[in-house]
Amino acid sequence: MARKILNPYLTSGRKDYHCFGCSPNNDKGLQLKFELDGDEVVAVWNPQKWAEGFRNVLHGGIQAALLDELCSWVVQSLGKTVGVTTSMEISYRKAVLISDGAIVLRAKMTEQTTRMAFVEGRLLGNDGTVCATAKCKFFLFPVDKAMSEYDYPGAEAFFEEA
Repeated sequence: MARKILNPYLTSGRKDYHCFGCSPNNDKGLQLKFELDGDEVVAVWNPQKWAEGFRNVLHGGIQAALLDELCSWVVQSLGKTVGVTTSMEISYRKAVLISDGAIVLRAKMTEQTTRMAFVEGRLLGNDGTVCATAKCKFFLFPVDKAMSEYDYPGAEAFFEEA
């Protein structure tokens, strides 16, 4: 059963929270919401015409942004710190048609060390077909620096108490 992942940045008191990937305050952003399904962070997103590349095809850069944001939330919620993407290898396997409706994004941690995290993500069409995959590498900040300099609220802030 999936478990909702809270967005603690909404209640952080920051008036300038406009993350392109996850802030509902950014009317030009993706406004992703997340949940935990087993060891995977999941998001559902409905492509819109503004994100079009070729006619009716979701732009590849938007697909990359969706996967990068998703993988970042794996680091924050499960990796227990924040990090910055140092590399991302993306494979586009099938066109994502905007007219097909909602897509599903899934990602999980494959390895974590003190300073690095490796996360793999998938973008699935509404029929479950894998349309894109990503392998992301993150440089991790020590949790004290993440909290003091990057507003990281701690891993417990991403989940309601069970």
